[in-house]
Amino acid sequence: MGAGAGCGRGQLFLPSLLLLLVTLLAAPCPAGGQLRYAVPEELEHGAFVANLGEDLGLDASTLSARRLRIVARAGTRQHLELNLENGILFVNEQIDREEVCEAGGACLLHLQLLVESPLELYRVEVEVLDINDHAPTFPWQEYVLEVAESAVLGARFPLESAQDPDVGTNSVHTYQLSPNSFFSLEVQTRSDASNKFAELVLERALDREQQRTHRLLLTALDGGIPRRSGTAHILITVLDANDNVPAFDQPSYSVSLPEDAPAGTLVIQLNATDLDEGPNGEIEYSFSGHAPPSARELFRVEPRSGQVLLKGLLDYERASLHELYVQAKDRGPSAVAVHCRVLVHLLDVNDNAPEVTLTSVSTPVLEDAPPGTVIAIISVLDRDSGDNGRVSCELGPNVPFELRSSFHNYYTLVTTEALDREAVPEYNISVTARDMGSPALLTRSTLTVPVSDVNDNAPRFLQPSYSIYVMENNAPGASICSVSALDTDCQQNAYLSYSIADGHIHGMPVGTYVSINSDSGHMYALRSLDYEQIRSFQIQVQAQDAGFPPLSANVTVHIFVLDQNDNAPVIMSPTPRNGSVATELVPRSAGPGYLVGTVSAVDADAGLNARLSYQLLQATDFTLFSLAPDTGELRTLRSFLEQDTAQQHLVVQVRDAGQPSLSATISLLLSVVETMPQTLSDFSNFSLPPEASSSSPLTLYLLVSLGSVSFTFLLAILILMVMRCRGEHRPWQGDSCRCCPQPRRSPDGLKTSSLVVQPSTGMATHLEVPSGGPPGYCYRLCLGPESAQSDFMFLKPCSLPRNNEKGPGNLMAAGKRARPGQPLHGPKQVKQPNTDWLPPSGQRPALRRYWT
Repeated sequence: MGAGAGCGRGQLFLPSLLLLLVTLLAAPCPAGGQLRYAVPEELEHGAFVANLGEDLGLDASTLSARRLRIVARAGTRQHLELNLENGILFVNEQIDREEVCEAGGACLLHLQLLVESPLELYRVEVEVLDINDHAPTFPWQEYVLEVAESAVLGARFPLESAQDPDVGTNSVHTYQLSPNSFFSLEVQTRSDASNKFAELVLERALDREQQRTHRLLLTALDGGIPRRSGTAHILITVLDANDNVPAFDQPSYSVSLPEDAPAGTLVIQLNATDLDEGPNGEIEYSFSGHAPPSARELFRVEPRSGQVLLKGLLDYERASLHELYVQAKDRGPSAVAVHCRVLVHLLDVNDNAPEVTLTSVSTPVLEDAPPGTVIAIISVLDRDSGDNGRVSCELGPNVPFELRSSFHNYYTLVTTEALDREAVPEYNISVTARDMGSPALLTRSTLTVPVSDVNDNAPRFLQPSYSIYVMENNAPGASICSVSALDTDCQQNAYLSYSIADGHIHGMPVGTYVSINSDSGHMYALRSLDYEQIRSFQIQVQAQDAGFPPLSANVTVHIFVLDQNDNAPVIMSPTPRNGSVATELVPRSAGPGYLVGTVSAVDADAGLNARLSYQLLQATDFTLFSLAPDTGELRTLRSFLEQDTAQQHLVVQVRDAGQPSLSATISLLLSVVETMPQTLSDFSNFSLPPEASSSSPLTLYLLVSLGSVSFTFLLAILILMVMRCRGEHRPWQGDSCRCCPQPRRSPDGLKTSSLVVQPSTGMATHLEVPSGGPPGYCYRLCLGPESAQSDFMFLKPCSLPRNNEKGPGNLMAAGKRARPGQPLHGPKQVKQPNTDWLPPSGQRPALRRYWT
């Protein structure tokens, strides 16, 4: 019967058995403050293990929010998995107990459960129960025994043990031997009860001559349900007598060996003796057939010397005990092998440094997290034992964190003080795990904990205030300055937007003067600034971050308008009366230094642009007058001479000190007279008030201009009347005209002349009359109150008294003004004078024009 025979009988019962085991064994077993479950091996994926949420008393509706999960070590297989929605623990992949737990005994899976808000840590143990899924197997399918025919009754012949990876009742339970007449089978249990082996017992004397070989069938049975079995054939060859067998000093040996022993180390020196001589007494040593393969890989036996030597590398953490089976057999015929057991106990050395596993829980951590906030779970493991496996854990210096022990070899990393991301944006925490071995081994691991920003810092401008200087007449829309603020927060909390606070400048909203780019802080002028209207103003700029709640800061921006030489000087005095010429009378008797007048001007600009200088550009005689460059005073340099003309024409220039310089000019007509009339001069005592340039220039200009026009008009009328009345004066006759002077006779005595002036043009016409004309007639200039409204004056001849005659005919006829649409003569006929003195027909008086 082959291996596995008999297992089919229980296959129908296996599913129901597994279900029964899960139901009965999955109940939690509290042990030392932790949950313990039992689950059979070989369950399929998704098989139910336990309802951890219910067993831990957790609300199933909050499991997902609290992030209930299994904390597993990196690189380990995840045999079990947790449903985050309902807290059910289920099989993630099929569990093979013989693969997970190589050594015998209880096979435990240790789970660490982590749940947040608040942070809690639970330990769960899941025992993997063995099922009878392996049948016993023998090292060989056929054993060959050589038994001397002289073997005595009761002689025992150990057989190779069958191996079953299962444990407990599922392992090898008993052996059976096929029926025969010579041998019986006894089942022996090893001293440590770890395994059972069979021995053949000779029940009847052998006779090689009658039967040279015997064939038996050995069956190994386990104790599982259903029971599984394995078989091996035994071939017994009957030999001639080799009547002494080797013998070991003792059936079992025990040695201790450090796990770091190098290859080639002597483990034990075995010694077996044989009383025979010759080849029958020469002993050879070797591993017996049931020595495990792992022992053959780690150890070797010297056939001749019996030394057991180390072949591979030992690992206490993998297996602390190795069981070797060595046989000794002489070289004689019909040699019988004897066996002994060697137990090799490994001594642990501190050859494993602690292992640190960092499980991040809540990173990044908010900088306003209160002290005691859990950051991470740290687990440490040292595979050594004793003091070599005891581990202490500590943090590096100068960090606001500490370790708190929660379970054995488990620590929580918590904050000890408030954090400040702006001071330290990230912590590299060094975790040092050190064991208690000698020499001690340590492991350092670094956990990076970034600090998450909260909006706890308001923006801060680079300057406490800004002073900006802008040249007037700037282009609208041009950039005038840039403000900048910093926010020590990061990301969204550091994104700044700029705005201008509401306000008014000279009654207008601030937004009509300047604008600001909300992203860059560049400020732009929305209008062209005029220094003469606004010298300076200030605005409030706000920088606000995008955090929640948003924080802001304000800064004052002072904007000063710089003056540009954009206003030419304006001459305020003297004011030209007609056109662009200002007139003035100067007495001929004036001596050197005589103040003729002062040229006064204003400039709406400021500073150098308003600093004025006066200069005499043109003059009839530069030796006669001087002009003070700073004050504009016009004075005589010397006394008037007879050859000096009666009218002096001057051109005065007023220039500012700006760049480029602007100027204004005025023409002056100075008339030299013998006596000064009591009339007003075009020069006036004009002086600027202290605040003239800073109050309201436009209003000042309007007032000055209106006053100047009125003054000029009145002055022109008075001067014209005075000039007409100079010379020989005659009384007014009526309201319409005055007497003209007597006609002047030319030196040759042939002609007489009279002066005729047109008021509208200022042109004087000298009329020459032949001397042969009647001496009693002349042309007169007649002026009335409304003479300024007419363009022409029509002169009429009038009779002069002859020989002092008196009468109506001797009165002068007044000239009349012709209005539009009115005939030259009214309906009333005027008596025509005698015109015998006029030249003959076709001759006209010569007209000579003079300009004033």
